Amino acid sequence: MLHIVFETANIEVLKKAMELDESLQGEIIEIKDDFAVGPLIDIYDTYGYQQRRDWWKALLEFSPYTEQLDIVDDKLTVFNLLKTLDENETETVWIWMGQNQHDVCSYYWLISQLKDYQGRIQVLYLNNLPFINEKGLIFYPQHLFEILPKEFLKAKKLARVITLSEFELDPDEWKRICNENALVRILEGGKKIASKEESFYDKEILIAVGAEFQKLSKIFNHLFGKLKVQTGDVFLVWRIRQMVEAGILESRGDWAKGWKEMEFKTL
Repeated sequence: MLHIVFETANIEVLKKAMELDESLQGEIIEIKDDFAVGPLIDIYDTYGYQQRRDWWKALLEFSPYTEQLDIVDDKLTVFNLLKTLDENETETVWIWMGQNQHDVCSYYWLISQLKDYQGRIQVLYLNNLPFINEKGLIFYPQHLFEILPKEFLKAKKLARVITLSEFELDPDEWKRICNENALVRILEGGKKIASKEESFYDKEILIAVGAEFQKLSKIFNHLFGKLKVQTGDVFLVWRIRQMVEAGILESRGDWAKGWKEMEFKTL
């Protein structure tokens, strides 16, 4: 059994669940890109793939994650996955999805490459399902890592084979999303992804920045506590930089010294 997740934090909690239930034992594979943001046009072609890498390279400049671009190679990950499936016809895949646009977009990107293995690919989509947290209270997680390891034993019962119909319809839906080529995508329920403008988060950014200079760390604390639709810090910093260039925000500090040195305020 091969497990596929779309966020690094999901790996540890799934490993802990495996310790509680041997039937879950298997290799965990992570798809690392965040397909909920950035260009998608011709994503499976060399040109489109390189265009996306160049976009990420520009965003990662001055960030604490400058090395990430060299270690993220989801194309190679999928190549190795397909090779394993071809060499072992009894191997099965479980795709784990939380109720968020990051996981759903990554699912669409991946599933469009797995049609030849219909019947061997299962999905566990924790869509609008209640779980128990560490306080014993019912909650509805958006991300897998929010779920206690013991609750995964309940979640595994949700595994189901992806149907032939889904293998026909989901790639078509992903093709539509890719052709729209928006820079932001959000989840509107189920597996429905809506394309949004790159300015989608600007209103929340303006509120978080405020009229007095603040460091990025403080801005992040406010944003991540308030955003109803979460996104990564790299994308948010890119938007902040765009807003500085547009004369909407003012910056203070030296980008070359990294994020920690930068401060911002509204104009």
